[in-house]
Amino acid sequence: MLRYVAPVVLFTIGCVYLILTLNVPLSRIGDAQSPKYFPLIIAFGLMMFSLIYLFQEYLKRHASFDAFKHLFKGRALKLILCSIVLILLYALAFERIGFLISTTIFLGAMLFLINGVSHWLQNLIIAITFSGIAWYTFSQLLDVSLP
Repeated sequence: MLRYVAPVVLFTIGCVYLILTLNVPLSRIGDAQSPKYFPLIIAFGLMMFSLIYLFQEYLKRHASFDAFKHLFKGRALKLILCSIVLILLYALAFERIGFLISTTIFLGAMLFLINGVSHWLQNLIIAITFSGIAWYTFSQLLDVSLP
């Protein structure tokens, strides 16, 4: 029971901080609510993390973490590492070869990694279609300049 004291106290502090933040006077210049934005983020963050902390303490007491042991074995570890490498390559290639080509290659590689080579047509269609629609939406409809 003592293990639940800290998260409950932190959640209570977050609630009190939230109530005090809502009573902060309005600003006379600029956005009237602007003095409240950062304290609200802190209050909600404290409340959210204290709930996560409470949930973790509950799981330590009542649940088994056998699922996490299997996360870093076999295919899962390969998928995680390959995804990290592909994301880094995508970030490096994005400025050099542009949005459309780099996104198509990245999505295609991720789909081939997850679905395998047997679904090659589906992987290519999804990668090309999604990249094209995303490019058209940002570049043409929203008039956002993409590399």
